[in-house]
Amino acid sequence: MPVITIETGNVSREKKQALIERLTKASSEILGIPEQSFVVLINEYEDDNIGTGGEVLTAVKARRMAAKG
Repeated sequence: MPVITIETGNVSREKKQALIERLTKASSEILGIPEQSFVVLINEYEDDNIGTGGEVLTAVKARRMAAKG
């Protein structure tokens, strides 16, 4: 049973469904394993639990929003 794991910030239910469908299909085609054999795990993290470039993602997003508006 192949397992696909994705770690991400919060995403909508629709985006999760698209990820699950597309990753399963592509993996099945590439590996030659039936789609029913795959398990997809999505681990979501709040922005305050993600850091990039030495900053909390919440601060990065806030700065980007301020620059836009």
